[in-house]
Amino acid sequence: MNISGAKTLSLDTNYKWVLLILGGLTNAVVVAIPSMGLSVLLPEITRELNLSLVQAGLLWGIGALPVIVSSLLAGTLCDRFGPKRILTVSCLLVGLSCALRGFSTTFPSLTVMVFLFGFFAPLVSISNMKTAGIWFSSRELGFANGVLSLGMAVGFLVGSMVSATILSPWLGGWRNVFFFYGAIAAVFLIPWYLTHSLPGGLQSANVSPPSHSFFKSLSQIGRLRNMWLLGFGIMGISGSIQGLLGYLPLYLHGLGWSEASTGGALASFHTASMICVLPIALWSDRLGSRKRILIGAALLTALGIGSLSIVNGNAIWGAVIVAGLVRDGFMAIFLTMVFEIKGIGPHYSGTAIGFAMIFMGVGNLAAPPMGNALAGLAAGAPFIFWATLILIGSLCIALTTERVPEIVEGAISTTPEGEIF
Repeated sequence: MNISGAKTLSLDTNYKWVLLILGGLTNAVVVAIPSMGLSVLLPEITRELNLSLVQAGLLWGIGALPVIVSSLLAGTLCDRFGPKRILTVSCLLVGLSCALRGFSTTFPSLTVMVFLFGFFAPLVSISNMKTAGIWFSSRELGFANGVLSLGMAVGFLVGSMVSATILSPWLGGWRNVFFFYGAIAAVFLIPWYLTHSLPGGLQSANVSPPSHSFFKSLSQIGRLRNMWLLGFGIMGISGSIQGLLGYLPLYLHGLGWSEASTGGALASFHTASMICVLPIALWSDRLGSRKRILIGAALLTALGIGSLSIVNGNAIWGAVIVAGLVRDGFMAIFLTMVFEIKGIGPHYSGTAIGFAMIFMGVGNLAAPPMGNALAGLAAGAPFIFWATLILIGSLCIALTTERVPEIVEGAISTTPEGEIF
């Protein structure tokens, strides 16, 4: 065995875990904490800017709109320029857009800043997924994406717990909280600038297509039947979870729950997800069938959400926990399955993730208001609607064709041909 080659492999084996931990921290600090921070700071923002409930709801939801466009752009840029460059730039852009929220003095100006944050944030998360796809083989990719999803889960939990109750009083208001978050996010460009782009022995030709044409990449992705099925699946499932998280506080408040109890219910959702994400991801690497885990996880989520329409009292806590158990674990496995579709591989992985997140963005925009509109019929009707959407999404995933990818050092190898309609 070549000694220099063995040394390079050993260094890569250790270094990829450094990159993975950095990616998880970046997801948590740059994206998740500022995102959830906006939610819990909305009451303070609403009072100072004299916003209506409709305007406050629009501020919370407007960030999902640019994701529909920027996700595909982010994936294409990662495929063309590499995730390291995109992460270096996007940490700065996300930090600036977060900090600029603090300068907003009117509803329109704050809306623009929230919109910009939503536009740039996918560049960070998709770049981290692309990095995992380059450095980890398929035997470890589920766990790697689980770590990235864990970063998001931890960030959501921390952001909801400290932004309004600790940081705002300590720093002197919501504006300074956003300045603080923006400065920390921008600092993350430094470690990413200092990282290596590719594992030793893996050339750029192995992870980038010969032609970097946006339309060529999109055409390749659009020909794949599995991509469309996964896209429609995540549209219903992610949209339903987004609807649940937005409607649940209103529903519980209508039942007479205190703000502390309502916040505790949401925290239990995120905590359950955070605890289970890595075990689920590890299981998917060992079971050999990610599709079966995805379907089972989706059905469990549907059970939890649907149960909320009929349970009362302490049983609501149980239903919320069941609904949240597999949220981040599901996303980790779903994104890994996208990587493993025949015709994707490291060549088109960024574009493929962006393509899937377009569907997710549409679902996150459409499913919450559609479900909320049914609340006039019965307070529990939205939960039934969202559970039904998840069942439809599960059917789409069940129709996909799963395959075992060929494993090469540091990446997934697939043939350029895919299954087409």
